[in-house]
Amino acid sequence: MRKIINICICGGGALGHTCAAVLSNQDGLVVDMLTNHPEKWQHQFRVHTPSGETLMGNVNHISHSPEELIPYADVVLLCLPAFLVEETLRNIRSYLSHSTIVGTVVGNSGFFLFAHQILPSSTPLFAFQRVPYISRVIDYGKEAALLGYKDRLLMAAENISFPNEFCDCVSAWFHTPTQLVDSFYEVTLSNSNPILHTGRLYTMWKDWNGKDIFHTNPLFYSDWTDETSALEIEMDKEFFMLLHSLHVSSKHIDTLLDHYDSADISSLTKKIKSIPSFAGILSPMKPVDGGWIPDFTSRYFTEDFPFGLRFIHDLAHENNIPCPHIDAVYSWGMQQIQR
Repeated sequence: MRKIINICICGGGALGHTCAAVLSNQDGLVVDMLTNHPEKWQHQFRVHTPSGETLMGNVNHISHSPEELIPYADVVLLCLPAFLVEETLRNIRSYLSHSTIVGTVVGNSGFFLFAHQILPSSTPLFAFQRVPYISRVIDYGKEAALLGYKDRLLMAAENISFPNEFCDCVSAWFHTPTQLVDSFYEVTLSNSNPILHTGRLYTMWKDWNGKDIFHTNPLFYSDWTDETSALEIEMDKEFFMLLHSLHVSSKHIDTLLDHYDSADISSLTKKIKSIPSFAGILSPMKPVDGGWIPDFTSRYFTEDFPFGLRFIHDLAHENNIPCPHIDAVYSWGMQQIQR
């Protein structure tokens, strides 16, 4: 008889919805949900796919208590904003068995750095370099939209007895070819959101005086500018200088230009503005009388600066890597968070 694998998803946000739906539709997988809002969740919920189909998700047990779910999990999958990763690892630590595999949908949240500090040194760990899906919640616990897939997933793994076999399982679970990388640094240090988001925010609002009201909320990607692309390219160069200093292979980490199949500033701008799954995504702003102002409590700020760009910034300074563009963006972003 085929073994049933119990996967406990921690976090009921957009990725929690889509991962729960995709995984619960696999033969041999049972999905539980650890969330701070179990009362808002239905055991069956809908996820709409880019092809227009509706995927019915099925969650077995739903709870806010780690002791009710974690002891029965074969795999724990964190689908959390970065600022909750450290706290969650501490909360689940006492309930993990020695064989439970703990992972996250994205490694640039500092997952490995926190796990090395908090969990037993023998804990099986894994993390993706980039999130498997672009997704949005429509009605929390009831309905979500899966907006885009990745062509492939890169994954770091530690202390897993048969990493290649596990990697094959992950490929099947997420319907996406998955490849192992050599070092956890390859998923911890990412030029995805920690650079892409922070550079965009900086060029939009670096000159804001804290008082002026904007008449519109620009589209975060579809209104992308050449100024942003120019800054992103310079930050990316500094990022790769850090990788070289740490002797981290860059064979699985594309430059931003390569990742977006672009050759220069203008083609990068054109590409980002044209990506269908990015269309319609607004910038992190909040409405006020007369218009909009930046929302510095948004996850774009509270996650991508102190739990994304921070690791790149700190390691660059520890290794004496000059990074004036990263310094300027990081310093500005942290000042906004502390307003």
